[in-house]
Amino acid sequence: MASIIQAFALNDQIGFGTIVMTLCVSFILGLFIYFIYKRSYTGVLFQKSFGIALMMVTMVSSVLIMVLSSNITLSLGTIGSLAIIRFRTAVKDPMDTVFMFWSLAAGVITGAQLYTVAIIASVVLGILMLVISLFKFKKSMPYILVLRFEDRAKAEVQALLRRFPQGRLKNKTVSRGLIELTIEMNVNDSEIALMDRFADISGVHDASLISYTGDIVA
Repeated sequence: MASIIQAFALNDQIGFGTIVMTLCVSFILGLFIYFIYKRSYTGVLFQKSFGIALMMVTMVSSVLIMVLSSNITLSLGTIGSLAIIRFRTAVKDPMDTVFMFWSLAAGVITGAQLYTVAIIASVVLGILMLVISLFKFKKSMPYILVLRFEDRAKAEVQALLRRFPQGRLKNKTVSRGLIELTIEMNVNDSEIALMDRFADISGVHDASLISYTGDIVA
């Protein structure tokens, strides 16, 4: 019975209050990182599971560092075990890797009981990420304009295209009197409203404006 109680006894260097404090701080930081990730996400499909994974990485790494800092023998063995583990989860967006390292770093610093450093660093990084995401959204939001029209409407279509910002022609397809153009350009809200004018041109079949976040290679 005594051996069982001793097995579940807390380490002298890790008190119950330290465990609770570390878990609470890491949970709050993980929740903050998840909020910043959701607000600054510019992809097509938001994955809630990845945001939850960020929270769990923060908490798990904080607990791991808290335990390793109290036992040198255990820390050496754990480092050796982690060195042979390979993570094969594909990360599609490079920014997802940044958030993953942020969660890991926040958990490591929290596990080392440097709570003030972890909180201040996370707040500064969060503000910086929000500023960068707002700047990218306002200044560099690219669109793809796809037009399908008959050859007789070519002059009117070109005249209307001159009212849009200068873009880059990515593709042109001509077949049986139909012309399809794919043009990359940056447009604002007032210029997006001009899209309705294509419907008034006789001979225009389709006019689509598609936003995207990556680069298209011609």
